[in-house]
Amino acid sequence: MRITEGGHVSKKAKGPAEFVRWMGPLLDCLRAVGGSAKPKEVSAWIARELKLTPAITESDLKSGANRFHNQVQWARQYLVWQGLIDDSRRGVWTLTPLGWKAQLDEVAAREIFLDRVKINQALRKPDAHNAAAPEDEPVEAESLPADELEEQSLLDVLKTLPRYGFELLCGRLLREHGFEDVEVTQRSRDGGIDGYGLLRLSPFVSMRVAFQAKRFSNVVGRRDVGEFRNALLGRAEKGVFITTGRFTPDAETEAARDGVIPIELIDGERLVELFQLAQLGVKPKQTFVIDHAFFDEFRRQ
Repeated sequence: MRITEGGHVSKKAKGPAEFVRWMGPLLDCLRAVGGSAKPKEVSAWIARELKLTPAITESDLKSGANRFHNQVQWARQYLVWQGLIDDSRRGVWTLTPLGWKAQLDEVAAREIFLDRVKINQALRKPDAHNAAAPEDEPVEAESLPADELEEQSLLDVLKTLPRYGFELLCGRLLREHGFEDVEVTQRSRDGGIDGYGLLRLSPFVSMRVAFQAKRFSNVVGRRDVGEFRNALLGRAEKGVFITTGRFTPDAETEAARDGVIPIELIDGERLVELFQLAQLGVKPKQTFVIDHAFFDEFRRQ
C-alpha cells in the first residue's frame, strides 16, 4: 500500500468500487476543516471542491438514500478500518494521527480496498462450523454502511406513520428539545403550517416558531420551502421544515435567503440525530466492533 506523508502518488489506477475515489478527498476535507466534521459537511465539501455535477451528487439509491453521500459513507468506513479515521464519536468524523499524515490518491485507496478484500477472504477460510461471516464484506453498489442502515431503519418506521401521527410526533420532538407551548394544528386546517412552538432564547427574549412536517421519500425542492415561508407571513418569526427525505441545494439556498423569514431545514439524517439525542423512540445499546487497524500490525508479522 502506498501512503505518503509528503504528497500524492502520481500514478493513476481504476478503483474496484465507486467509493474508492472519495477516500483521498475525504481525508483532504477533514484536514482542511481542522480535523473533524459531520458527514453531510464532508459530502458537501467534496462536491464543492471537486466541482461535481448534479448527475453525480443528486442521484438516489433504490432505498431513497442519496447515492453520492452513501458512497462517501463507505469511503469513511474503509478509512476507519485502516485506522485513518476515529469512529468513537457517532455523527462526527475525526482524523486519527495517522490520518492527518496520510495522502491518498486512487492507487493507494484501491490498495486499501483490496487489502480489506484479502482480509475478508482469510476470515472465511477457518472451518465452516466456527467461521462467522465478516462484518466488513466488500461493498456492493446498492448496500448501506452499518450507521446508515440504522438511520434508514428509523426513517422507514417514521414513514409508516399516518400524516397526523407524524405531525404529532414532530411536535413531541420539538418539546423534547426545549420548545414550549407546542401545539399541532388541526388536520387539513393548517394552511401549510403543521404546528407552533415557543423558543425561549433568554429569560427576556422568546421567538414564535412554526413547523411543517412532511414524510417525503425523496427530495424537497425550492418551491416547497418558498410556499412554507409564504404561510409564515404574519404568523411566526421563524420556520422549521422537517422531512424524512432530503433537501435540494436550491431548497437550502431558498431557506437561507437574506431579508426574509429564516427557515431551519431538518432532513432525514438530522431528524435521526435529533431522535437519538432525545432518546425518543430509540433505546441506547452497547456493541463491540472489531478494530481491524489494531490487528493489521499483527498480520504483518
